[in-house]
Amino acid sequence: MGLSARIRTRDGWAVSHAVVTVTDMAGAQVLRAEADGEGAVRDAAPLAPGAYTVIVTAVGYAPTARSALVTASGRAELGALTLARQGGTELPPPGPWTIDPAHSNVGAVAQHLGISSVHGRFTDFAGTIEIAPDDVTKSRVAAVIRAASIDTGNGMRDGHLKSADFLDVERFPEITYRSTGVTLAGTDRWTVHGELGMHGVVRPVDLDLAYLGTGADPWGGTRAAFRATAELRREDFAMNYNQVVQAGVAAIGTTLRVELDVQAVQGETLPQA
Repeated sequence: MGLSARIRTRDGWAVSHAVVTVTDMAGAQVLRAEADGEGAVRDAAPLAPGAYTVIVTAVGYAPTARSALVTASGRAELGALTLARQGGTELPPPGPWTIDPAHSNVGAVAQHLGISSVHGRFTDFAGTIEIAPDDVTKSRVAAVIRAASIDTGNGMRDGHLKSADFLDVERFPEITYRSTGVTLAGTDRWTVHGELGMHGVVRPVDLDLAYLGTGADPWGGTRAAFRATAELRREDFAMNYNQVVQAGVAAIGTTLRVELDVQAVQGETLPQA
């Protein structure tokens, strides 16, 4: 066998969509091979003895290069080649993750009277995250929020928000979000593209996502933390109610700032406390 290598992430996971290119000292390409589902690269054609440059690339990862010296055997056994996330960004290990509502917060902020902010949160929600093993842009997020669980710290205001003027929880009991794609937005930052369903309307909504890290929990599991924000216009979801006070200032702002602090547990279920 002329060339063999294993392409891995820093934490040992296979990169199945990697491409290995070999060039000679004059810069001419002499070989190009793709990794298989296990991140292995194999090419049977022997290489001429001499010095080469091996370049490894993969979508979502920073390219890397190393030198290789081929002897009279014609073989280049490169062993494990490690790729780092593009921009230095690392994500949790691939596979399913379950959002832990007890350690997460789904909040929204609206302007009040043009001079201050009112903060609210939803207390009943669930969601899942699927980190793709080969291409992080194929990762998925899905969440369901019970609209009636809105809590702003004021019972009268909460009742109004649940009414037909706003969320209309009797007709539309659930708020849903389902991702359609993920793109890199910078070091440790991603943009999650998705569709938000609220008040009977489905609109595309992007989340500005920051990955905060991964660590062990007291129950023997692994947890990952994220923070995400987005801005919504109420009129986009057919919530046009407003009361205008003096000088034409709206009592409630037309824009909502969504703030998500998410902690997810590795696996398809939450631990039993």
